[in-house]
Amino acid sequence: MMKDKAVAAGTAHVRTYLGTPTDLAHEAVRDIAAGLKAVLADVFALYIKTKNFHWHMSGRHFRDYHLLLDEQGSQIFAMTDPLAERARRIGGNTLHSVGEIARLTRVADNDAEYVTPEDMLSELREDNLALTARLRAVHAVCDEGNDVATASLLENWIDETERRTWFLFEATRPAFGVNN
Repeated sequence: MMKDKAVAAGTAHVRTYLGTPTDLAHEAVRDIAAGLKAVLADVFALYIKTKNFHWHMSGRHFRDYHLLLDEQGSQIFAMTDPLAERARRIGGNTLHSVGEIARLTRVADNDAEYVTPEDMLSELREDNLALTARLRAVHAVCDEGNDVATASLLENWIDETERRTWFLFEATRPAFGVNN
């Protein structure tokens, strides 16, 4: 019971000092901000993983893959500030630490000393595909909360993430015309 009072007091303090005026319902702000925070954790983790693979790329397609992952990493990193600022703009909060990213992300680390180029691209393809699903889930929360502005941002990021997935898929296709 004492812990519940402390949590309620902390929530009230945050609302007092970090709250932002909005016409969105309090529950909608809470749920949307939580969704954005989780997506932001995935985006940071995917950015680091993409750069890891960019730095450790090798092989006969090195230049193409190295440049592809650099471009994708830049695109992913460009999502971070707008995601965090959107959560704050509606009166929510966002990530505070690397530890919070680690607790919230669904993107698995890959600390292997060597990963084949095809495995790198395949892993990133699956991570981007999973990010698309998470973006869609938060979009549904925005729809429920009538937050069209956040939904609009998410729609653009869904499109960008689908594009990254497509490029990674095409780069890992085993043979011309084979689609699996």
